[in-house]
Amino acid sequence: MKRYIITLTLTCSVLLSMAQQMHVATFNIRQKNNVDVGNLWDDRKNALTELIKYHEFEIFGVQEAFSIQLQDMETQLPGFKYIGVGRDDGADKGEHSAIFYNSSRFKMLKNGTFWLSPTDTEKPNKGWDAALPRICTWGIFEDLSNKKKFIFMNTHFDHVGVEARKESAMLILSKAREFAKDLPLILTGDFNVDENDEAYATLANSGVVTDAHDIAKLVYVPNSSFNGWGKNINPTGRIDHIFITKPFKVHKYAVLTDTYMAKFPSDHFPVAAQLIW
Repeated sequence: MKRYIITLTLTCSVLLSMAQQMHVATFNIRQKNNVDVGNLWDDRKNALTELIKYHEFEIFGVQEAFSIQLQDMETQLPGFKYIGVGRDDGADKGEHSAIFYNSSRFKMLKNGTFWLSPTDTEKPNKGWDAALPRICTWGIFEDLSNKKKFIFMNTHFDHVGVEARKESAMLILSKAREFAKDLPLILTGDFNVDENDEAYATLANSGVVTDAHDIAKLVYVPNSSFNGWGKNINPTGRIDHIFITKPFKVHKYAVLTDTYMAKFPSDHFPVAAQLIW
């Protein structure tokens, strides 16, 4: 019996050591503009990228990013590459919902961007009752540590259109099946709705994806994920989410409330999760 227990313990230890951890995140970095006096991009970009380095993000989605911001981040995050296009022209103009990845850990195999629209997902346009064009960027990656493949999708739902948010959720689930079939999925984004909204429920109750928050062994969510430069922090309310499918498991999940000189790297807090697979 004693020998059996020792053998079982050793087997479990070996299996655990073979499992790979993956640090993922979603981060609305707030667009570069001239109106955020006191929180301008050039003043906060160092703090923002140092936060990413410290928390060891390995693959993550960003929202509201202009091309110049992506270039700044790529410069300050050695070893990282990104995929994604601007929502206004399918090239460089407008906000990107880009995906950054550590190129020493992940190999990007295929990628693309589609518009959240019922009429044309291949060209810039507004869908349903959305106020602005909205996109989803996706990539199929190989994890070089274990040779497994997965699809990562990143999006930014409309802040006005109720129908657009719900329909966008269903479209993304459909596109995930189209692009990757049975590959494991990680979906990140600023969904502009909390856990009580119908668009959130469309995803969370789909039977396809699961909110990483709900299955994490350790959860640290001290407040809302939107902070409004410190003016709109609430006790609860996550509008930035990470959804996953099996076989991913979630060890830790957090809304990271890092600041610098009593200021905020963005008007959203990054949301991060440590996955195991």
